[in-house]
Amino acid sequence: MRHAHPWLRFFCATTLAALAAIASAQDYPSRPITLIVPFPPGGVADNVARPVSQALGKQLGQPLVIENKQGAGGGIGMAQVAKAKPDGYTLLLALSSISIIPEADKILGRAPMFQLEQFVPIARFTADPVVLAVRADAPWKTYAEFAAFARANPRKVNYGSSGNYGTMHVPMEMLGAAIGAKFTHVPFTGAAPAVVALLGGTLDAVATGPSTVVQHVNAGKLRVLANWGGERHSALPDVPTLRELGVAVEFAQWAGLFAPAATPESVVAMLRKAARDAQDDAAFKQAFVTLQTPLAYLDAPAFRAYWDADAKKMVEAVQRIAGNGTGDTR
Repeated sequence: MRHAHPWLRFFCATTLAALAAIASAQDYPSRPITLIVPFPPGGVADNVARPVSQALGKQLGQPLVIENKQGAGGGIGMAQVAKAKPDGYTLLLALSSISIIPEADKILGRAPMFQLEQFVPIARFTADPVVLAVRADAPWKTYAEFAAFARANPRKVNYGSSGNYGTMHVPMEMLGAAIGAKFTHVPFTGAAPAVVALLGGTLDAVATGPSTVVQHVNAGKLRVLANWGGERHSALPDVPTLRELGVAVEFAQWAGLFAPAATPESVVAMLRKAARDAQDDAAFKQAFVTLQTPLAYLDAPAFRAYWDADAKKMVEAVQRIAGNGTGDTR
């Protein structure tokens, strides 16, 4: 082989590499899998990741170890998975903000941290609308009172988010644009610290997934005034949608599982099957009942179609926000 033609050496090397990859995929999974959650513990992505990791670990016969990799509105953790070895041992539990970040980077004059083409979707698990939450002792008892105050007092209402152009930032700016109000945006590293700041009186409002606030609503600490969904949420049946209130705005904060784009098809197929089979797991179902977050499962092909359509809407929303000069407010 030492004196073989260079093309023969190349052929042998590439063939051996391909065979090694096939053998590795056939043995998958033979060790624990890292599940990157690009936000702090206690937020929507983390809430979904906990039962997902348990159920998929049971199906695959190897544990899924959650690693919270926060920062840049989720971009740091997402970029880590985009650049990870595509062998099925590094996965991502992302929110709909995955669709927003590359466009936001472009608008802010930065090199994108990743591109959507660097991921392959495995399954969508939830698709909750965000809800508008304020403290129970806030002066606004209804959405109408909140909106009237915000319109009459530009920048006086501050709200927290999981980062610039994230899934807590975009819906509030969509709302402001729709009703002619300007808010003050205060970015955090995730939903959980923003909710803590709201409870502590640092913030006036948040737009977030129901699972992060419903326990505080039930405890009498927070009040939810509206939701961005197409219909009322089962955990908050008395809360009207913005469309019911005459505001033509919708926004869903979905959570889905992704792998790096070049992951072998056999590994992707195994992950898809594990996600499908998780739907029959009683503990998995009960976890979402406890979270008061309805399951909204989509397998990879349907998830891909949904993601493509949703990403288009999110990019348009980000471009509108940037055009209105409300993007990178602090």
